[in-house]
Amino acid sequence: MRDVKVIALTEISEALASALDLEKALDSILKVLSEELKMQRGTITLVNPRTNELHIEVAHGLTPEEKVRGKYKIGEGITGKVVETGQPMIVQDIEAEPLFLNRTQARKNLEQRKFAFLCVPIKVGNKVIGALSVDHMFRGDISYEEDIKLLTIIGSMVGQAVRVRELAEKDKQAVVSENIKLKRELQGKYKFGNIIYGSGIMESMLEGAMRVADSQATVLLRGDSGTGKELVASAVHYASPRSEKPFIKVACAALPENLLESELFGYEKGAFTGAMERKLGRFELANGGTIFLDEIGDLTLATQVKLLRVLQEKEIERLGGTQTIKIDVRIICATHRDLEKMVKDRKFREDLFYRINVFPIYLPPLRERKEDIPLLIDHFYHKYAKENKKKVKGINRAALDMMMAYNWPGNVRELENVIERAVILCQKELITAEDLPATLKKGEELEITATGATLPEIVESIEKQRILEALEKHKTQRQAAKALGITERMLGYKIQKYQIVV
Repeated sequence: MRDVKVIALTEISEALASALDLEKALDSILKVLSEELKMQRGTITLVNPRTNELHIEVAHGLTPEEKVRGKYKIGEGITGKVVETGQPMIVQDIEAEPLFLNRTQARKNLEQRKFAFLCVPIKVGNKVIGALSVDHMFRGDISYEEDIKLLTIIGSMVGQAVRVRELAEKDKQAVVSENIKLKRELQGKYKFGNIIYGSGIMESMLEGAMRVADSQATVLLRGDSGTGKELVASAVHYASPRSEKPFIKVACAALPENLLESELFGYEKGAFTGAMERKLGRFELANGGTIFLDEIGDLTLATQVKLLRVLQEKEIERLGGTQTIKIDVRIICATHRDLEKMVKDRKFREDLFYRINVFPIYLPPLRERKEDIPLLIDHFYHKYAKENKKKVKGINRAALDMMMAYNWPGNVRELENVIERAVILCQKELITAEDLPATLKKGEELEITATGATLPEIVESIEKQRILEALEKHKTQRQAAKALGITERMLGYKIQKYQIVV
């Protein structure tokens, strides 16, 4: 008998370890008890933490209707007593036991009613969370203590399995809650209202982007590197009806040609050397949402053909696969290249160009919207002062004027990098020209000492510098004008003439 019990415990342990579904694992336990240990009907009853009542979680030898009837209050019947006291109970003959309620009515039509009823608590630590009960053929005065010991061990194993399920459910709920939180944060971070601008050209661009966001149209974002194309693409997605679905970004220029196709469309196991398992492509991952193809002008002609099929047919095929997969994805593209010239030079497919150019949006370079520079500076120095725990409170007039005069070939991205560096170097409350990189200083010097500069140009440069210094030193324009020896009205005229930001 000892060998049979060892076999039974081994099978039960394996059932609990291998089954992902707790209910299936518990059902397997009851089957093992029936097959290996010749025990009859069995139930695993658990406490519902919300109602504090007992219900049958799984049963062996009971019909679905009988299982549903198996509900008890704690302390009610034998099962309720076991849960209440935390102690096992043995009923030698269920016919003679008044506590036995036969709530399930599973035994009322049995010809042979001589059954013993064994019930043990299921515990997690010192807490009773349910009961394990079985019917055993009546054996007269033979002791059931060995059976109780075995059932107690099994009850402990069941308790651990239930605990693992509870923890998994909590973790799952935590992940769901975290996902909801992250989605809300992303929607807040990438909304149109968070894009920093003050220029009319940016306002016009964003009005168009907001209009197209509600549609399903393919969007083509055009502009120099660093102008914020990815930021606008994110804003379009999170303002669209697809905002709850994935937003997948693909940097076409960053992926090698031999990997780009498998990244976009995925591959089947064995499609090529090293393909050990199936991998979903970015289009499948974006299904129901939006895919952002950054620098689409860098796609090879072969990949362009496959992308055209996605746009036309709304379907893809994984590398090495034969199955056609239907997808529902909105496409937003971006490029800094002259696609019209590429089409003319046969480097970009004309039919694909017309497919992606449904709603083009042009993002102006920073040199065309210099009135946005002070607003961007203010945003970035606050951001990096907080990140680096610096007491930087602004930028002085000389440094601001230097930044306004600079051409910003790297656009907003370059400006952000300059401010981050300046905040780190700054030893005072205000960023000064000394905190700015040499490239900006050289630009200022060239403006003053350029070969062929006329005397009036040199005078204007010096005059502009003196006005900046006076405005920096004095609190009001009236005081600055007095220090310069000119009227306040004249100072206002020169501020306007030199486009000095006050």
